[in-house]
Amino acid sequence: MPILGVGLHVIIAILFAVHALRTGQERYWLLVLFLAPLFGSLIYALVVFIPDVSRSHGGRKVARGLRETLNPGRELREARIELERTPTVANRERLADALQAEERHADAIQAYREALTGLNSDDADLQVKLARALLDDGQAAEARELLDALQAKQPDFKSSDGRLVHARAVAAAGDRGRAQREFDSLLGSFAGIEARARYVDILNEWGEHEAAAKLVAESLEHVQRMPPGSRKLNKPWIRQLKRARTTSAG
Repeated sequence: MPILGVGLHVIIAILFAVHALRTGQERYWLLVLFLAPLFGSLIYALVVFIPDVSRSHGGRKVARGLRETLNPGRELREARIELERTPTVANRERLADALQAEERHADAIQAYREALTGLNSDDADLQVKLARALLDDGQAAEARELLDALQAKQPDFKSSDGRLVHARAVAAAGDRGRAQREFDSLLGSFAGIEARARYVDILNEWGEHEAAAKLVAESLEHVQRMPPGSRKLNKPWIRQLKRARTTSAG
């Protein structure tokens, strides 16, 4: 499929060449990529790119996202198969994560609750994931109650994701003052752009368009200072900020 007169396989080869240069790969990869763009890209992806991005949590998310784009529904299917084969807590969590990614929040809630049994009934990270699914399912009060109980039981547990879910739940409940305080505290420490993008949406919902536009501008300036890899991992949230900027400008 040509794009601007250039084959898609050539564009992919160029992107992999940029990755090779930025990550300090051996220069012979450039020769492989440009002499045989299609075959070279396939080999580079299998030998270098996928193992490289899979080393980090964020990289694993990118790899899963890439597989999902190439084969929609694959992660959910594989998660079901693995759970049937080996019904462990880790596999239940994987299935719940896949359901949540598919926006099947009610099913994800059930799967997370099934994972929160026995010795794992107090697993804090699983409870945060359950709270997120509850919130996305429209059960903001239940999400907030769950996280408040978690904080009371495990006061030493720290989770930026948990704080973000709690701030969103507080905002959904209409407690603007507390939500503003929680988001203001969170923005300076949260890794990534998601918290900023979500707060922009909330400010616009409240009708505080000037504050939202200011946060968009500050956040996009922050994006420019982020490393390329971080910008890639935050690409959906950066797009959301840019949409918000366009909307406020219009």
